[in-house]
Amino acid sequence: MSGNIQLLSDTLAGARSEGRAALIAYLPAGFPTVDGGIDAVKAVFDGGADVVEVGLPHSDPVLDGPVIQTADDIALKGGVRIADVMRTVREAYEATGKPVLVMTYWNPIDRYGIERFTAELAEAGGAGCILPDLPVQESDVWRQHADKHGLATVFVVAPSSRDDRLAKITAVGSGFVYAASLMGVTGTRQSVGAQAQELVRRTRATTDLPVCVGLGVSDAAQAAEVAAFADGVIVGSAFVKLMLDAPDRETAVAAVRGLAAELAEGVRKR
Repeated sequence: MSGNIQLLSDTLAGARSEGRAALIAYLPAGFPTVDGGIDAVKAVFDGGADVVEVGLPHSDPVLDGPVIQTADDIALKGGVRIADVMRTVREAYEATGKPVLVMTYWNPIDRYGIERFTAELAEAGGAGCILPDLPVQESDVWRQHADKHGLATVFVVAPSSRDDRLAKITAVGSGFVYAASLMGVTGTRQSVGAQAQELVRRTRATTDLPVCVGLGVSDAAQAAEVAAFADGVIVGSAFVKLMLDAPDRETAVAAVRGLAAELAEGVRKR
């Protein structure tokens, strides 16, 4: 079975044709439980997310701030496995028909086996992977397997990335480019700022891929601000914090559905 890179591309193109940015949500698999995490992913789709990134919990996440680290710890203590990540992708995709990616650090894939991981992700209906710590110059083998299985390879660029580096990254990436809006780890911010807009401008000068901005967006006003200059708005910590603060699973699911609806309205205001 081939993965859903085309569905991802069509979804992002569809948002652009509507004159808006896409809403991309992030939620870790296995949090607060595997079933609870699946319910949350379905809920953000129901609320209006166009794409969901399912996080593969990691014990030493270099990009994730304290909110997502806390959720990852809960998932890992609950015994989450890669099979649970694949199940989350499968059930979310089958329930919604919308693109689901996995966001993961490289070490778990390397240990699991690249061919095994890509084959299982494609079989589950996944659209691709976001790989924040895989160096482009060491990505050939991964990309060969991802291409074979119809999966996108999304790389992360940062404000510190020089123009020549941006060009090298975007030349080999697929699906979209993840633009980290500022230096640092994930988490909500008071302002996403001009730094992100400049990074999007510089990145677009090197590629026709959609450029989607993450790190810091937490409400509809910020989503509208970023949607004015980016092809997609990525929101993670704000969803995870709502789930951490919720007293029970039903409240958590309702909360993330509600935030997705607010953000979906925000990206349409741009």
